[in-house]
Amino acid sequence: MSLKAVLFDFNGVIINDERIHLQLIDEILVNENLQPQKPQERQTCLGRSDRACFQELLANRGRVVTEEYLNQLLHRKAEAYVLELEKLEKLPIYSGVEDLIYQVRSQNLYLGLVSGALRKEIELVLNRAKLADYFTVIVAGDDITTSKPQPDGYLLAVERFNQKYPELNLQPQECIAIEDTPAGIQATKLANMKVVGVANTYPFHMLQRCCNWTVDYLTDLELERVQNVFSGKEPQPRVSEC
Repeated sequence: MSLKAVLFDFNGVIINDERIHLQLIDEILVNENLQPQKPQERQTCLGRSDRACFQELLANRGRVVTEEYLNQLLHRKAEAYVLELEKLEKLPIYSGVEDLIYQVRSQNLYLGLVSGALRKEIELVLNRAKLADYFTVIVAGDDITTSKPQPDGYLLAVERFNQKYPELNLQPQECIAIEDTPAGIQATKLANMKVVGVANTYPFHMLQRCCNWTVDYLTDLELERVQNVFSGKEPQPRVSEC
């Protein structure tokens, strides 16, 4: 078996914007005359789609909303996100993203992105950071109805790769994912993929227990060693549940 594709998460892996998202969610809740997020709720939202996050937050506050109304909240939040990024002279792209993309391309691997963020948000960042041309498949939060930790986004990415490149015959076990949260890590495992945990959001020791590889920074990831595991030249790393 060989490694064929690398799938990036977006928030917390490519761009350091988790604080912005949590702030905007709180602002919308307050504007709806609801309590802002509790600390535990903030942890629960990390790694999940905005849709899933809002559904749980509203349910916790006894608010029943229609699908149309939920979509309005998501639209308001996406518009506010765009405005926040426009205020920034330089986007907070994580160090090492471009280097890892270079490694992926130099080893003739396919590159994709799987996120619960809306496509509008993803494309804004990738275009502004001049990274859009590198990702041949993108699965965004508006492409699926479920959220991480469910594996649907990752499985859809594999399906789209095979639709775009029929000769590839990509299987989930031929992919690695780059994730930063327990929800994302669990999604990759349910999709039967190996995962690299990057300690941008959670501490290294917490991710190390449940990831195939763990790094403090993307610059620490040696993709050649990962390929050696896939080809059987190095032993499989042992992992446990998060």
